[in-house]
Amino acid sequence: MSENYLLILGDRDAIAWVLSEQRMAFPPTARAEVDRLAEGDVLLVYATRGAFGNPTRDRGRVIARAVVTSPVVALEEPVVFGERSFPRGCRLRIETLAPWGSGVELQPLVERLAAFPDPRSWSVRLRRPLLHLPPGDAALLTRKLQPVAGDPAEHLAGYLAKARTRVAG
Repeated sequence: MSENYLLILGDRDAIAWVLSEQRMAFPPTARAEVDRLAEGDVLLVYATRGAFGNPTRDRGRVIARAVVTSPVVALEEPVVFGERSFPRGCRLRIETLAPWGSGVELQPLVERLAAFPDPRSWSVRLRRPLLHLPPGDAALLTRKLQPVAGDPAEHLAGYLAKARTRVAG
């Protein structure tokens, strides 16, 4: 049975790369949730409020739904963003994507999500690449994302335009 995760991305270049390459790369730190990630698992892609450089204006949003299509493995060449290296990764299939600047704002929903047992300190749980989502949480976020997200090919350009570095796509 597949599991559901919030895939947390805090950098616009990384977001553009994940969406265009349909891959995810993980930091070298051992994380149990990364090690458990398996083909068929569902990732709800979350862009943090600081991802696009203006955390006072921007809101953290669930922007896409993806499915893991390969196991997490050591990469021949680590992926590098800035000074950070990401030596492990997997392939994804981006199924739906919200237009840039839209998506499901997470903060108003945290009191309804079991993944955030203490709503006062909910953002602390986002300081990792993956957050396991109970089925009810994943269903709620997917339901909220469905009306605003569409074909990734129609919305990818908006994310690529916001990247600081050129990302193929």
